[in-house]
Amino acid sequence: MDEIDEKKPKLLLLPNVLADVKYHHLFLPAAVDKAVATLDGLIAESAGGGRRFLGRFQTKKPAIDIPLALLNTHTQDHEIDFLLAPILKGERWGLISDAGLPCIADPGSKLVQRAKTVGIAVQAFVGPSSIFLSLMLSGLPGQRFNFLGYLGKEEKTRGSDIVKVEQRSKIDLSTQIFIESPHRNAHTLQTLLQRLNDATRLCVAWDLTLPTQGVVSQTIGQWKKSQSPNLDKKAAIYLVFSGGITQE
Repeated sequence: MDEIDEKKPKLLLLPNVLADVKYHHLFLPAAVDKAVATLDGLIAESAGGGRRFLGRFQTKKPAIDIPLALLNTHTQDHEIDFLLAPILKGERWGLISDAGLPCIADPGSKLVQRAKTVGIAVQAFVGPSSIFLSLMLSGLPGQRFNFLGYLGKEEKTRGSDIVKVEQRSKIDLSTQIFIESPHRNAHTLQTLLQRLNDATRLCVAWDLTLPTQGVVSQTIGQWKKSQSPNLDKKAAIYLVFSGGITQE
């Protein structure tokens, strides 16, 4: 990123750490520090998350004085142009998620699509993603995978949803990945063990990048014979594969 490029109006898609780690330099490339130093404003999923992000970096003016706008599930389509207006006037703004990568399992795609439509340059930066880190650590096939986001909130349909996940994996020979709210982890894990076939492989990963990180990957039959991890209030991600382990 040269000096001329740093002055160009642009929407920067910036990675965030996955958890409240002390040193972001361990997880984010140096290019992110350089990019944040050029920002005139930041679009974030939440005000608290945005301020915590800016507080990690050297900014062109005090972080508290950097304008902050919100883009989340409550943002209406007609508000997208408002978010992009400062960039059209010549400023450089970043887009972040509360954790991980913006636009991946996160709002942001409409903003990027609109930015491209109105001629705004968009630049993306690499960084951590719980989806890809868990897939790498799981030992499950990574050539075909499907990210499902969250399962349905209704507990009465959770079992049938899980059966459908297993069926899709078996048909497509693909690893199925989904996330869950921390307060539903215990029920979700219990339902997985009840509804999945014993030969199906299940990986559960939690607290990724933290010292308390854990990854357990085994068949449902093995899960039933072992002590389940305590997932209370933990950020967890689930991976299911029922097609039989294949050579990649």
